[in-house]
Amino acid sequence: MTADASPGGRDLDLVVLGDVNPDILVVGGRPEFGQHEVLVEAIAMTIGGSAAIMAAGAARLGLRVALVGVVGRDPFGDYVLDALARRGVDTTHCRIDPAQPTGATVVLTAGDDRAILTATGAITDLGGDDVGPDLLRRTRHVHVASYFLQPRLRADLPAIAARAREAGATVSVDPNWDPSGAWDGGLMALLPELDVVLPNEAEATRIARASTAEDAAARLQVDGSRPIVVVKRGVDGALARGADGSISTVPAWPIEAVDAVGAGDAFDAGFLAAWLNGEPLGACLRFAAVCGALSTRAAGGVDGQATRDEVDAVLRTWLER
Repeated sequence: MTADASPGGRDLDLVVLGDVNPDILVVGGRPEFGQHEVLVEAIAMTIGGSAAIMAAGAARLGLRVALVGVVGRDPFGDYVLDALARRGVDTTHCRIDPAQPTGATVVLTAGDDRAILTATGAITDLGGDDVGPDLLRRTRHVHVASYFLQPRLRADLPAIAARAREAGATVSVDPNWDPSGAWDGGLMALLPELDVVLPNEAEATRIARASTAEDAAARLQVDGSRPIVVVKRGVDGALARGADGSISTVPAWPIEAVDAVGAGDAFDAGFLAAWLNGEPLGACLRFAAVCGALSTRAAGGVDGQATRDEVDAVLRTWLER
């Protein structure tokens, strides 16, 4: 599977909008208040933010990717922009705001569970003015991550989606978790303007007010054809509801996971890589499921991300079963 080098004269496959920040990983311990010191296995800093992790995963698969986000003029911002550029992501469209700190996340992992603490900082300042019309004309697809974390971007998304369509680009959203617990924020009204939406099962059922992933997918496809709804189900695999209302499902690819941080973002990158290549929905799900599984091989969201050759090798094994 290879991307067209210049479909429609465009020099980008993907523009990703959203959160750009470092993740500080704390592995193998649980905090104890009361001034208790707890020894842990490791503490490390890596690329964080759903948008940044997804962009890195897409670039790892060979897509031409630009990222749009906001960071501060500080060591955290310098670190994450440099780390992304070294992974082949065009970060020249990220804005540096000297008046705000770069957002940051502390991820506490213990076994198969984790807790996440985020200071949003400059993350929330991203808006429609940061997405220039020239950039939309250059890309095949626009992906929005962390919908609920970004109030300015959320308010501007109907206009951004309209501009993207006028420029000939398709649009997807991964809503991610809603820290407010409201699970609204205008997303249901936006859905008919999207081509693909990629929640996980917990997010999908809350947004749609549904009890199962299947019911959520049906409710999120609000006009019966748009958008394609892809629901990530972790160890239970994934399902997708196509534009014709058909349901495709895949199991999870079995793997001994080290860390599931960023697995959903790697899944998104894989799904869109296959979908932009014109693959059938079931093939897109299989490709995405392998990307998500392989990303769990290492701690953090990016160090385990797969190349296209690695994914293809696993898929050959999968299809021979």
